[in-house]
Amino acid sequence: MTAPEKIDAGRLLEHTYDGIQEYENPLPRWWLVLFWGTIVFSILYALNVPGIGIGKGRIAEYEAKLARHRELVAKHTAAGGPSAEELAALADDPAIIASGARLFAQNCAACHAADGGGAIGPNLTDDYWLHGGALSEIRKTIDEGVLAKGMPAWGKVLQPQQITALAVYVHSLRGSSPANPKPPEGVKSER
Repeated sequence: MTAPEKIDAGRLLEHTYDGIQEYENPLPRWWLVLFWGTIVFSILYALNVPGIGIGKGRIAEYEAKLARHRELVAKHTAAGGPSAEELAALADDPAIIASGARLFAQNCAACHAADGGGAIGPNLTDDYWLHGGALSEIRKTIDEGVLAKGMPAWGKVLQPQQITALAVYVHSLRGSSPANPKPPEGVKSER
């Protein structure tokens, strides 16, 4: 049997619970310093005090990044991709056409058929176009999509150079002979 501990009456608390008294056990100093430090830090963080950390504060940093993003989006939107002359120059590049053919097979063949003759989507091999048959109009249609007809905005999925390659390939399909073409839809467009 072990000897009972001596009770330090100065450390006993006043209250009892079910006849049990407990000692006054203060928290360690390191724990208290850490606790109060986190409270002070959270107040400074919530107030976004510059000088705490690096930079002008998290909100100013966020606003700067947002402004930069808006600038890039505006530049991309205003440019609208390559000019008509740049697209015409790319129309004869076999590497661009091959790249566009791969993208067409992956993303477009389900609706426009593998040969471009049209399935759910319109025929891309004739001279009739719903949204314009010029290279720049084809690129814009691919980039922005036609949600009313079920065509997604590929500009949100593909990179700009991929959209350009896809537009060049679609333009190259004009005049080809698909196996089972859909009847013409839209307005006749000049080459």
